[in-house]
Amino acid sequence: MINEQLLNPKSIVVVGGSDDVQKPGGKVLKNLIDGNFKGDLYVSNPKMNEVQGVVSYKDLKDLPQADLAIIAIAAKFCPSTIKFLAEEKNTRAFIILSAGFSEENEEGEELEKEIVEIVNSVGGSLIGPNCVGVLNSNYNGVFTTPIPSLDSKGCDFISGSGATAVFIMESGVPKGLSFSSVYSVGNSAQMGVEEILKYMDENFNPETSSKVKLLYIENIDKPAMLLKHASSLIRKGCKIAAIKSGSSEAGSRAASSHTGALASPDVAVNALFKKAGIVRCKGRDELATVASIFMHPELKGKNIAVITHAGGPAVMLTDSLSNNGLDVPHIDGAKADALLEKLYAGSSVANPIDFLATGTAQQLGDIIDACENDFDNVDAMAVIFGSPGLFPVYDVYDLLHGKMKQCKKPIYPILPSIVNVKDEIEHFLAKGRINFPDEVVFGDALAKVYNTPKPQAEEIEMPEIDKLAIRRIIDEAENGYLSPEQLHNLLDAAGINRAKEGVADTEDEIAAMAKEIGFPLVMKVVGPVHKSDVGGVTLNVKDEKTVRSEFRRMMQIKDTYAVMLAQMLKGTEVFIGAKREEKFGHMVLCGLGGIFIEVLKDVKASLAPIAKQEAHDMIQGLKSYGIIKGVRGQEPVNEDEFADAITRVAALMKVAPEIFEMDLNPLLGNKEAVVAVDARIRIEK
Repeated sequence: MINEQLLNPKSIVVVGGSDDVQKPGGKVLKNLIDGNFKGDLYVSNPKMNEVQGVVSYKDLKDLPQADLAIIAIAAKFCPSTIKFLAEEKNTRAFIILSAGFSEENEEGEELEKEIVEIVNSVGGSLIGPNCVGVLNSNYNGVFTTPIPSLDSKGCDFISGSGATAVFIMESGVPKGLSFSSVYSVGNSAQMGVEEILKYMDENFNPETSSKVKLLYIENIDKPAMLLKHASSLIRKGCKIAAIKSGSSEAGSRAASSHTGALASPDVAVNALFKKAGIVRCKGRDELATVASIFMHPELKGKNIAVITHAGGPAVMLTDSLSNNGLDVPHIDGAKADALLEKLYAGSSVANPIDFLATGTAQQLGDIIDACENDFDNVDAMAVIFGSPGLFPVYDVYDLLHGKMKQCKKPIYPILPSIVNVKDEIEHFLAKGRINFPDEVVFGDALAKVYNTPKPQAEEIEMPEIDKLAIRRIIDEAENGYLSPEQLHNLLDAAGINRAKEGVADTEDEIAAMAKEIGFPLVMKVVGPVHKSDVGGVTLNVKDEKTVRSEFRRMMQIKDTYAVMLAQMLKGTEVFIGAKREEKFGHMVLCGLGGIFIEVLKDVKASLAPIAKQEAHDMIQGLKSYGIIKGVRGQEPVNEDEFADAITRVAALMKVAPEIFEMDLNPLLGNKEAVVAVDARIRIEK
C-alpha cells in the first residue's frame, strides 16, 4: 500500500511527459519543476531527448532506476509499462493520471485489474488511475492548479474526484486555508479514501502529522475501515470533515416496512459519520469553511459574541447561530457599561456588539479584551469588519491578528470586503490567518462543527442476550417473515419486553386464549402487511362475544390466515427498527411510533452495536423528544427502558445478521416500562 517511494521519492519519471503544458503529462512535469523537486527527475517520451529542460529517454531500457512513476499515456499501454518499471527499474510507486479504465468499459476494467496485480506482486503503491495525482511537501505530483500553500499544519485532503479536489482547493485557498497533502484517488484501483485514511491513522505522529483531514467521497466501499480509522484519528486529537455525494433513496422505495422506507443509504452514511465524529458537509464551500474553523482553537461552549461595525451582517450571523443551536447571549452589567463608555455614541454592547462604521482599531481591541476577560458568558468571538473602500484598514487587521495570538477564546475573522480591501486581506492572510467572507456560511458551519458529537467508544458494552437461543431460531427459520411464535421467542431471547399475546386460527381457540391473557385486548390480523389499512386492528376488546365476532370478520380479510390477541396496554407509542444496509451492517432507528412515524418521519439512526449513552443521545436528538419526556400532564416514557430496548435490538443484529428488516411498531412506553405490542422481522440469508 502506501510506501516511502510514494511519499518521499528520491527519483521520479514522468511517463508521457511533454512540452505541451495543456496536457496532463506536460503540466505535471511543469508542476514538479516549479515545485523544485529535490530528487532526480526524468521523462520518458519516445520522440524527444529533452522535455522542458529535463532529459527524456526514448527507450525505457535506458532509464535509470526510479522510485515513482507518474504515468500519462494511453490506458492500453499502461500494463506493459508498469510491468517493465516494476521488474526492471525497481519502481515501487505509481500514479496513473490516464483515464480509460473501469470508469469507461469492461475492457478498461480488465486493464485496471492487471495493473493492480502487477503492483501488488512487488509490494508497490498505486494511486489512480483516472486521477489528478498526489501533492505533498516533497513533490507536486498533480497536473492541475492551484498548487496551494503547503504546511505540515495544514489539511490532509483525500478526494475520490480529481475535478472536485481542484474546486475544493479553489474554495479554500482564497480564504487562507493551507494544505499538508492532497491525494486524488480516482478509480481507487488499489487504494481508496479508506486505505489512505487507515495509513494516516496507523502512522499518526502527534508532533508532525496534520490534525485536520478533509474527505470527498463518492463511494464508501469499506465503511467499517472508515469508521475505525476516522474515529481513531479523532480520538488522537484530529478533526475530520467530509462530503459524501451520490447517496440514493431509490433502494428504499420498494421496502415493505416502516424501517425499510426510512432507512435509506444516506441515513446509513449519516449514522456512520455521526458514530465516527466526522462533520458531514453538503458542498465545497461548507467543507472549506469547516476546515477553516478546524484551524482555530476548539469552541468549548455555545455562547458567541458577535462584534461588528455593520448591522446587517451581524443580524444575519445572529440568526444563523441561533437557528442552529448556538447562543448570542445578552451582555449587560457594570463591565458592559464600562466598555460602552469607550465607544462612540450610538454604539451597543448588548450583543451583537456594534461599534458603528466609524469604529476604530483601538475600540475593537477594547471590545475583544472585554469579551476575553470580563464577560463570562462569552465562549468565542466572531468579528465582522469590512470597509466601504474610503480608507485602508491595515491597522484593524493587524490588531485582530495580534489579539488572535493573545486570546484563549477563539476569534473568527469575518472580513467581507474582498474587493474594497483586497490588499489588506491578503496582508492578513500572509500572516497565516484565515478569512470567513460570508457570515451565514460561517455561522452554519460553526454550528455544524459544535453539534457534531465526539466519536463513540472503541469498545461498546452490549447487553446480555441469549445468543444460543437466537442462533437456534435463526438457523431454523427460512427466508421471509418470522412466524409469530418464532418472533416471540426471538424477542424473549434478546430480552426485549413484549405484550402477552397469542395467535389462533379457530374461533374456539382464540376465545380460550382471550380468557388466558385477560381483558381488555387488542386483535390484529396475521398476514396483511399494513394491518390498519385493511381494517385488521381492533382495540379495547372487553368480552368473549366481541372476540368471536371480530375473529369471524377478520378472517374474511384478504391474505389473513390467523388472528393475534395481545394485552391492551396504555402509553405513548414509540418505534424501534433495524435494517441491514449493504456493506454498512445494520442500522437501528428510533422515534415516535404508530401513525406518527409515517407523518413526522422523525427518526434517529445509528449503526449496530449501540452503547447505552448513544441510545440516549438518539432519543434526545428527536424533534419529538418533548413528547417522550411528557408534556402537559402526559405520562412520560421511561427513557432508560427505551434506550435499553434500542441497545438490545442492536445486539440482536450482531448475533443474527440474517435479519434484513425489523419493526417494533409500536412499543408502548409509560413511566414504568416500554413494551413491544407489534413486531415484524424479515429474514434474508
